[in-house]
Amino acid sequence: MSLGARVRTVLASVGGLGLALGGAVAPASAAGGVPTTPTQLFNAYRHCSTDADRPTYVWAGSGLVVEGIPATTDASGWTSVGMRYQVWPAGHPEQTTTVTRTSATAGFESPATLPAEALADGQTYAWQAQTLAGDAASDWSAPCYVTVDNTRPANAPTVSSPNYPPDTWNEGGEPVRFTLGAGGAGDVEGYEFSWRQDLPVIGTTIGDHGIPEPTDPYADTRWFMRADSLGGPATLDLVPPGGSGPMTLTVRSLDRAYNPSATASYSFRVRSTAPTVTPVGPAPEFGRAVTFKLRPDTALQAKSPVVGYSVRTLGGQAGERTVEVPAEADGTAETELTLDGLYGQQVEVTSRSANGWVSDAGRWSITYDTTPTVGSETYPENGTGGGVGVPGTFTFSPKVKDVVSYTYSFNGGDEVTVDAGAHHGATVAWTPDTAGWSYLTVRATTGSGIELPSYDYYFTVAG
Repeated sequence: MSLGARVRTVLASVGGLGLALGGAVAPASAAGGVPTTPTQLFNAYRHCSTDADRPTYVWAGSGLVVEGIPATTDASGWTSVGMRYQVWPAGHPEQTTTVTRTSATAGFESPATLPAEALADGQTYAWQAQTLAGDAASDWSAPCYVTVDNTRPANAPTVSSPNYPPDTWNEGGEPVRFTLGAGGAGDVEGYEFSWRQDLPVIGTTIGDHGIPEPTDPYADTRWFMRADSLGGPATLDLVPPGGSGPMTLTVRSLDRAYNPSATASYSFRVRSTAPTVTPVGPAPEFGRAVTFKLRPDTALQAKSPVVGYSVRTLGGQAGERTVEVPAEADGTAETELTLDGLYGQQVEVTSRSANGWVSDAGRWSITYDTTPTVGSETYPENGTGGGVGVPGTFTFSPKVKDVVSYTYSFNGGDEVTVDAGAHHGATVAWTPDTAGWSYLTVRATTGSGIELPSYDYYFTVAG
């Protein structure tokens, strides 16, 4: 799972970039125009901070990726330039480390990696960039300030809930209130959480001209929550996944560099809040529309009124299908479904409350036999009768309504279709030419074109 689009890899190897440490290296080739100060500065794919009192916190355990867009006054297009980066501990410009990228393209982000050995954990640094073109160099950009944080929060967060305790079955119907604590880690900025064990990955998409598009992960409240204060708690109100039974929320804390802590989890149990699903009127039959009454769980309705239902049907001619049904003021609803599954049908219904709660599914199902009934006086089913050259008649009658024809074959031969009569039945004649075991396969077709399952009728022709 990722936040936004997948992170794109924009750095090649150091050798492939044409990078060099030190300040005396010129770009690989001169370019026309006068170099201008780089723009669109980023560090670790996050925005540059030009406020020394509010640095960007970054992980730099394997070095720090810095980047900017070089430019010149030559507007002719793809101009070859270079980029130079300098970094120093804040307040100590005499301790400068320089990295030069000798091959870059004006107008496009040109990343380089500041070496990890020049960046101490916990230290704040300033860095800046300039464009190189031939023997000329632009003015330096304004410094960007970063604080290196290579240390994850020391402790896993604490997780508790006042309204869904862990050691009992809880009545569902209202969001779960969670209180998240930093577990004594003073640099926690926020928390990420998930009802699954996998937690979100914070990524940055790359836009036109290679410009990163960082976002604030805490803006996505499905997965992230900012702490009330640095190292402080946070409160969540979450609706658990639809269903009943055991539930687990997985949580970890994040420091300002988005370093994650160890994970913690909170498990609890929820009783069923499923609605009831009841057919109204005569006994349901294949091929007929049936009205279903949907009623909410009483305790659920008392906590927050049910405003709608998702009705999922399985086994019908249309395959799996879901329709949304609005509820009345009392939380009930009615919906009409046609039962056209060849062997039966299942209906699953979940309710949705005004406060966002989604229940587990209430279920109703039916099975039925839609094969035709087959009979013969001369050649009884699973018996012996008639003989070679002795004609026999076979009657077909339906178990369901609206049958208009039958398709049959003897002993796997060519299929023949006959129309159904006034009472939706049919009679066919057959004369065997060999003795022994035989079989008749028959299926019916309805007026709406549904071919029903076949029935195999076995019998023995007397020798």
